[in-house]
This record gives sequence, C-alpha cells and structure tokens, in this order.
Amino acid sequence: MSKKLLVIGYVWPEPNTTAAGCRMQQLLEAFISFGFQVTFASTASKTEYSLDLQQMGIRETPIQLNHSSFDEFVKELSPDMVLFDRFMVEEQFGWRVADCAPNAIRILNTEDLHSLRKAREEAHKKKECFTLQHWKNHPITLREVASIYRCDLSLIISTYEMEILYATLNIPTELLCHLPFMVGKTTEQWPSYIARKGFVSIGNGKHAPNVDAIKVLKQEIWPQIRKQLPEAEMHIYGAYLPQQLNEMHSPKTRFHVHGWAEDVDVVLKKAKVLLAPIQFGAGIKGKLLDAMKIGTPSVTTSIGAEGMHGDLPWNGTITNAWDKFAQAAVDLYQNPTAWENAQRQGSELLQTFYDKESLQTRLKERLQQLSEALQTHRTQNFIGKLLQHQTMASTKYMAKWIEAKHKE
Repeated sequence: MSKKLLVIGYVWPEPNTTAAGCRMQQLLEAFISFGFQVTFASTASKTEYSLDLQQMGIRETPIQLNHSSFDEFVKELSPDMVLFDRFMVEEQFGWRVADCAPNAIRILNTEDLHSLRKAREEAHKKKECFTLQHWKNHPITLREVASIYRCDLSLIISTYEMEILYATLNIPTELLCHLPFMVGKTTEQWPSYIARKGFVSIGNGKHAPNVDAIKVLKQEIWPQIRKQLPEAEMHIYGAYLPQQLNEMHSPKTRFHVHGWAEDVDVVLKKAKVLLAPIQFGAGIKGKLLDAMKIGTPSVTTSIGAEGMHGDLPWNGTITNAWDKFAQAAVDLYQNPTAWENAQRQGSELLQTFYDKESLQTRLKERLQQLSEALQTHRTQNFIGKLLQHQTMASTKYMAKWIEAKHKE
C-alpha cells in the first residue's frame, strides 16, 4: 500500500505566476516519485492560474478554518505525512493534525523565511540599515521559529537562511533540511547571443520586493542604460501587476509593461539580459534561476543572489549601486565574450546546487530517517514538545471558541 501525504496549502499553487507555485509543484512531483498518494487541501479560492492537480493524480479537497470538519477529514485520511505550506498554515492546522493524526510526520515548507522578508521590508520603508537584530526581535520571527520547532522537519530553500537559523538561533540541524529549487537536466540548445535582444524583468505584482524593483528600474536604472543603448528595449512581465506599474508603460522610452507571461521560458529566450534590482526579500529568487535555465545572464543585487551561488561566480553581475548596476547591464549586453562566460557560469551553478535528482535523493533520505525513528526524534526535540503543549493550546482554544460562535 502506498503511503499517504496531505499537503495543506496556503493557496492553490500557481507555478506560472509565482516562484512559490513552482516550488510547490516540484515538491508534489517529488513526493509522487517517492510513491506517495497525495491529497492537496486549502482554505483559499482557486484562480485562473491555479495548477490542475487532478491531472497530476492528486486529490483536491477544500477545507474550512476553525471547523471540526477538518478533524474528521484528517482522521479518515490517516496520512503518513503532512506538509504545511508556510508557517501560518501550521499555526492554523498543526494542533489539529497533532491531535487527529499524531503519528504523521509533520513537515514545514517555509518557501522562504517570511519573518526575514518582513523585517527587511520594514527596515527598507523606514530607510534603516537592516541587521539580524531587526529579524531576531521581530514578532513574526517568534511565530515562524516556533512553527519550525513544532514540526519534525522544515524545508529551507536558502543557504543563508540555513546559516542564520543554525548560527544565530541555534536551531538543531536535525530539524532543518536545505532544499532549494530542484531543476531537471536539459539538453536544449539555447538561443545564441546574436539571436537575442532587449532586457527583461519578471515579478509577481503581489510581491512587494518585485514592485519596488520595477520602480527602481524605471526611475533609476533604465534612464542610465538608455543613454548608452538608445535602441535597446526594456520588457516587464508579471501577473497581478498593480495599476501604478501598468501606468509606467512607455513605448516612447522603450519601457514596455506587458503583464502576465503565459510562458516565461519563451520570454527569457528572447532577452539578452535579465535585470533584478531587488532591495529586500528572502529565500532564493525563482526569476534568477529561470534565467539560468534558459541561458540568460542576469544583473542583480546581493539580496537577489543571496543564498544562491555559494563560492561560485554569479552568471552575470551582483551590485547594489544603481550606476554600477546600469553599467554592468550595458557591458553584458554589448560584450559577447562576457555574456557567454556568464551563461556558462549559470550552467555550473545549476549543476552544482540545483540538480533535481540529487536534491530529491536528499529529501527522500531525510524522510526515511524520520520514518524509522520518529519518536526518538521528537523526544530529542524538547522545545518542540514544549511549544506544542503551551503555545498551541491558546491557538486551539481560540479556534474552538470561533467555531462555537459560528454555531450560535
């Protein structure tokens, strides 16, 4: 009999609009390859971009917040593992899973450290220099780290996030698994330097760092690039772009805002260089990885490339100064030798850090270890047991109170 996995999603995955959606699709495919029978549940509403999970052989189940129907659903399903998509979901449903399926391995998919992203965003808005003290003292950090302790394993996408969780907060490595995006091998022939033209930037409009990056492109970087490359064009793509970004569309200055791209690969194959002036955020950036997969060099910031390349050279340039950013973009655009070298560096990064086969093996081995010694693992995680007992009690009884109020 195949093992059963329950995934509780914050949203229904949208791999064509968000990096988080791509991440979830990769995880689902990995568990299916491990032989799991997968059920995906969410309180969210589907959108036109939602992935067709049934086509993948995945059972879809809508669920309700603060409702005992979830308890009956979990008891009947009796999953071997439960994957919480982001810490907010674990807060809402973790205690119910612990009560109704106590022997199920509880896994947290962080996507990225939301607390790190939020703390950086707030520091940026206040025009303060971000430090890890901002993060350590942020209330969301307390919630997110508590969720990590309550789970048996947390999937961490960035080497930088692994480092700060371990070195700064002393979270045991037994609770963490570094698992970046998983990229399959490709034999596809990429378009050459001469076959490409223009610059491209991609980002979902619901994500604040992307909105900020496009504003920086329009106001700071693109005017400098145009002075040296007056015939070049800038193309902006992204689902859910707010009106303020759509209004930046300016054919006269060759700054084109297109909205959602149905096929990101097609867009990236046409472009010569991807630009990502990201000033805050967390995790690793799907757009930069997508560019590597298509052989498109990129220019980004230290935050953009954070946790993505180890000690290996970037597939382009990393800089936080907008004048140097613009010049690096121009240099890559005009120099075929530098461009081809950057492309090769991107291929090396993919092979070294993002190989699908080796990463799936890493995940499978960690899950197997947990399955074989779950009770010992939990006994050693005393803080997790403490938090499960204390913190979740308040969440549990608040949820029960809300449920009772709804029945009145």
